[in-house]
Amino acid sequence: MHPVTLTHQRLTLRELLLDDVDDVHAVYGSPEATRHLSFEPRSREQVGLIVARSMVSAVAPSRTEYALAVCEADSGQLVGLARLALEGQQAATIGFAIRPDRWGIGHGSEVVQLLLALGFDVLGLHRIWAARSPENAASRAVLERAGLVEEGRIRDHVHVRGAWRDSIVHSVLENEWTRPTQASARR
Repeated sequence: MHPVTLTHQRLTLRELLLDDVDDVHAVYGSPEATRHLSFEPRSREQVGLIVARSMVSAVAPSRTEYALAVCEADSGQLVGLARLALEGQQAATIGFAIRPDRWGIGHGSEVVQLLLALGFDVLGLHRIWAARSPENAASRAVLERAGLVEEGRIRDHVHVRGAWRDSIVHSVLENEWTRPTQASARR
């Protein structure tokens, strides 16, 4: 499915464009924004390659990854990234990163709702899960608010910043998800 555009109250998820590299670098290049992610801050060149790869993935005949720009609906300003990666058995994993200057105003919660709408309503998935850093209390609150249930801990799940780190797994099943109002999707 391409292109993807999903809008909720204040945010829109859309396909990444080459013009987004600087705005994506503001997120993926930020030590603060990537502190709890599974990778260290990226260079602008690395971000350019990520955006290009995401654009190629978006038009693949059997699309398995949705790497999308998170934009404020009123201004169109890119403020983060969202990702849904398909797995077998009608399942996917999700993740997101928001610019630190947009933390604490509900963008994370809205992004997760948009990703769940993409997975369940558009792609017809049965199960969606996410993994977070054990220290990321804000992500825990966002995932729980969206209806994801904590399932457990994956020990030494990612190697980042020179050390192994556990991940906490959360998931939601299609029949458990409460759809938000005012969401719209265009295929």
